[in-house]
Amino acid sequence: MFFQLIRTDSGTRARAGLIRTGHGDVETPVFMPVGTQGTVKSVSPQEIETLGSRLLLANTYHLYLRPGEALVAEAGGLHRFIGWPYPILTDSGGFQVFSLAELRTVNDDGVTFRSHLDGSRHRFTPEKAVDIQTALGSDIQMVLDECVGFPADEKTVIKAHERTLRWAQRCRSRFLDVRETMGWPGTQFGIAQGGVIPAIRKESASRLVDMDFDGYAVGGLAVGEPGAMRAEMTELCTGIFPQNKPRYLMGVGKPEDIIEAIGLGIDMFDCVIPTRNGRNGTVYTATGKLIIKNKTFERDFGPIDPGCGCYTCLHFTRAYMRHLLHSGEMLGQRLATIHNLYFFMRLVREAREAVLQSRFSAWKNAFFDVYYGRDPQ
Repeated sequence: MFFQLIRTDSGTRARAGLIRTGHGDVETPVFMPVGTQGTVKSVSPQEIETLGSRLLLANTYHLYLRPGEALVAEAGGLHRFIGWPYPILTDSGGFQVFSLAELRTVNDDGVTFRSHLDGSRHRFTPEKAVDIQTALGSDIQMVLDECVGFPADEKTVIKAHERTLRWAQRCRSRFLDVRETMGWPGTQFGIAQGGVIPAIRKESASRLVDMDFDGYAVGGLAVGEPGAMRAEMTELCTGIFPQNKPRYLMGVGKPEDIIEAIGLGIDMFDCVIPTRNGRNGTVYTATGKLIIKNKTFERDFGPIDPGCGCYTCLHFTRAYMRHLLHSGEMLGQRLATIHNLYFFMRLVREAREAVLQSRFSAWKNAFFDVYYGRDPQ
């Protein structure tokens, strides 16, 4: 059994589960640190492990360009290459279809793009996306999809949605062939698209379920749409996805958005927010975000978050953190990243415990009362 649903919260769709892979088990809900190029920026695999993470995300597009999937395979696969013994999920490169619009052309067969590194031309097809991820040796593969931005007209959304479904079927066929011929132990997720148009989202999710993937993702959100629309599309998809398979909301990573999505039945999250913001001097606390580089913290000799048990908060002050970041010292970026990742890991752990105790709504309300500075009613 790839996914075990342990408990669903009473009164919400929040879930606690367990993903089983050949590289170990992953408790859900789970937040995946983003290791785009096989590394989470500024922190080591050992530090990520210490923070409690057991699932990393890496990116097919970037690893294909550098160092190349053949070299990674020669090294024994991505786990050995990067020194990470636990599960890895690889995105297919589909988001780059969206984000590198000026460097690519898309047709029904696949994507032709120019490398952002040297301008060289490359071609991704659904089959190639599967082959690259198989060579990398990831535990969870994502299908190649086409994401559209917000806003987008209905014609554009429909075209991308239909192409994504055709690509998903081709990815599934290739993956099942690889699984049969190679005895491949990995798994594959389909990705629902459809912008913020409910009827198209519903069709996308339903047709993916018919393809019988190992898990399902909600893609194409967090691209500028209002939060209410994002929640509506997420809830629509989780109402269609099977109960006995994991659900992944791609690229959504603000603490408040993660909590809301857990309540809608999402199990998996990834985002660069904790690492990117940490490097830029923004840190997360129980009472909201702090821009630690601000002058107000120049003589603040308390920890970033008094209730936090991370290495940074146990050993260093806000004043020291501000000094490091203002001085351009790498340690400041590392310590801020460690703190932010700890915050996110603790957040999903606490959400899981609340689900297991059937008190998710009460936990959520209590968290928001403190995070937003509200007086509890």
